[in-house]
Amino acid sequence: MEPRSSGSGISGVMGDVIKIKLHAPPVGGAANEELIEILSDELRLKKRSIKIISGQTSKNKVIEIEGIESL
Repeated sequence: MEPRSSGSGISGVMGDVIKIKLHAPPVGGAANEELIEILSDELRLKKRSIKIISGQTSKNKVIEIEGIESL
């Protein structure tokens, strides 16, 4: 995750890691909310299907996604 980037969206895949650029700053959960919104749009899932299960305050996060069998 790259907060405060000039643009937002998926910027690459490295093994089992997805690199995402976010425009929102990492303040007050804004970057986490934007991350969930981007993943929701890209995967065409409802936001409630995507949860951050670890790394709430870190650039590296573990995400749980309901409705996808494997990536």
